[in-house]
Amino acid sequence: MTSLFDARGNIYAVVSPHELRQRGIDLPEGASESAKKRLAWALSAVEACCSWAPGTQPAGAKEHRSDGLLIGPFQAAPPFDLLIVNTDGTLAERSGNGLTIFAQALTEQGLMPAEGRCLLKVHHDKSDAVSPVETSVEPAQVDGVQGFWLDLGKPAFGPQAVGAQAVEARTFNQRESSHVPVLARLNPQWNHSRFVRIGNPHCVTLIEQAAALPSNERMREPGLSADLMRIAFAPPAGAGEPCPAGVNLQWAMLESGNRIAARVFERGEGPTASSGTSASAVACAAWSVGWVTAGTVAVVMPGGTAPVLLEELDGELSRVSLFGTARLMS
Repeated sequence: MTSLFDARGNIYAVVSPHELRQRGIDLPEGASESAKKRLAWALSAVEACCSWAPGTQPAGAKEHRSDGLLIGPFQAAPPFDLLIVNTDGTLAERSGNGLTIFAQALTEQGLMPAEGRCLLKVHHDKSDAVSPVETSVEPAQVDGVQGFWLDLGKPAFGPQAVGAQAVEARTFNQRESSHVPVLARLNPQWNHSRFVRIGNPHCVTLIEQAAALPSNERMREPGLSADLMRIAFAPPAGAGEPCPAGVNLQWAMLESGNRIAARVFERGEGPTASSGTSASAVACAAWSVGWVTAGTVAVVMPGGTAPVLLEELDGELSRVSLFGTARLMS
């Protein structure tokens, strides 16, 4: 049975490999082999698990009832392999909200350890990143809310970290930044960005005026949506400029102290209410330009606020952790 979970407005469908095969999807036996052969099954799986039933799509709703599909676990005990499938049929290397949802799904199934860390291994077919991408997940409670801390490891910064091309070196707040011409042409205030890899690639554009933060409604308008897809999506859906493998786009503005407002346009998805790895990339970018200090950073997105813990050692970020919580919808 396919289940729907919500993590700060980010909705994923979760299905087991066995059920997919029962529904006629030709999914290979292992997660690694499935990732290599995703062209043979991914779009069929999305159609089977993420589409609205006839006559049930609300007016103005997105094409799919979820932002993506989580397939797993492939084992009965940890560590657990899984696949994160975008609704365009591509695979993601990591998703903070997706992994939070998967941890909650494991909890619902009685498979998640009640204490200690559990290793989740995401398999993908991207040539520019190691597969699987491993994330350690631990049940926790923050401010009375039960959820999970996700250890996302050490971030990498700069164009080389995400394979960005045709960008210019700039400074922002007397710190290193990048000028991405294809973004600046859309809005002159989108002229300073920081590239961050935190398992998957991100381009965080630094905003100083609230009016320059694009709303999700604005990003869904045909003209801007098409322009952002060309930037964020890899070919053939997009142009892969400046990153041939595609890149997740974020816009960030300092609100106060260690609090950042953010908007997200995901590679393979489009505008989303929230994104865990995007929130983490925003916190890292904000730290890199001196907006925030190490410690807990609150990243405010339309779907909710994500606490991100930044740990610093010898002037570098040594580890980034994300707190997430999810609920079963159906």
